[in-house]
Amino acid sequence: MSAGSVALVVPDAIGVLDLYELSIPATVFGMPQPDLADPWYDLWLCGLGEPAQASLPGFALRGGHGMDDLAHADTVIVAWVPDEVVYDDAPVPPELVTALRRAHDAGARMVSLCAGAFALAEAGLLDGRRATAHWMHAGRLAERYPKVEVDDSVLYVDDGDVLTSAGMTAALDLCLHLVRHDLGAHVANQLARRLVVPTHRPGAQSQVVDLSVPATDDQGLARVLDWARAHLDQPLTIDDLARRAAVSPRTLYRRLQAATGTTPLRWLLNQRLARAQTLLEATDLAVDRVAELSGLGTANNLRHHFLKQVGISPSDYRRTFPRRPQPTAGS
Repeated sequence: MSAGSVALVVPDAIGVLDLYELSIPATVFGMPQPDLADPWYDLWLCGLGEPAQASLPGFALRGGHGMDDLAHADTVIVAWVPDEVVYDDAPVPPELVTALRRAHDAGARMVSLCAGAFALAEAGLLDGRRATAHWMHAGRLAERYPKVEVDDSVLYVDDGDVLTSAGMTAALDLCLHLVRHDLGAHVANQLARRLVVPTHRPGAQSQVVDLSVPATDDQGLARVLDWARAHLDQPLTIDDLARRAAVSPRTLYRRLQAATGTTPLRWLLNQRLARAQTLLEATDLAVDRVAELSGLGTANNLRHHFLKQVGISPSDYRRTFPRRPQPTAGS
């Protein structure tokens, strides 16, 4: 599958947080990775009115595209709205709203990061849909746009042609999710490794993770989770993980949920599905063997979870993404 073009909406004036959230899609989609996929994405910086030109003291961001170009992009990303839109109920720039509607009508995949959800909502693209934003903004988003089903408890929401994410690192999770969808699990995992971030955090994971877990506990838990990843082909239970961590099942459950935002069984399922995706891409193994090695047991069980979580069958997934070599040391 072709990566396609990504139009990133760039503001006229950049704030510090704008710079952070703009840099995430710029890094993921704008930095070629020819050893992973060639061609890579074609990133367009699209400014309001004139071609993109935004600045901070000592910093300038320029591009050769404007709002009219959004309608010609495969994916449109809005990582920004003016602060007064979020905090003072100011209108979203009308030229941006018009351009977003045209892009959606033309078939573009629409994506918002953090407060960018206000722009998609103003354009009517979130009406009747489940969506998210940073938990600090979710209440305002829900109050201002009552037709939107705002969920402030998740990292991101994939509603097919419209996707929304919380802010900060959740934006990176959604961008990697897009790469995983477009180019496959192997490419997304290798890119995450290069960015030194978790290979996959599912969208349903909580935005707010209890960080009161002591660092020593986190380190011990990390060793247990590494061990579990190495033994996904075996039956694993909460009791197994608890014994490995030398704690009670209740304590293991609490620590893992606090550290990852999900339950032990959900975490295991996510890891098994990620392993299955990699095996489907990197090997010619039969689907039933992939199910065994990923710990999902049978081909029917693998198909059930794949259809539910990925949206297509394992066989269709394999046909979508050509075989890629297993990652080698140092890659």
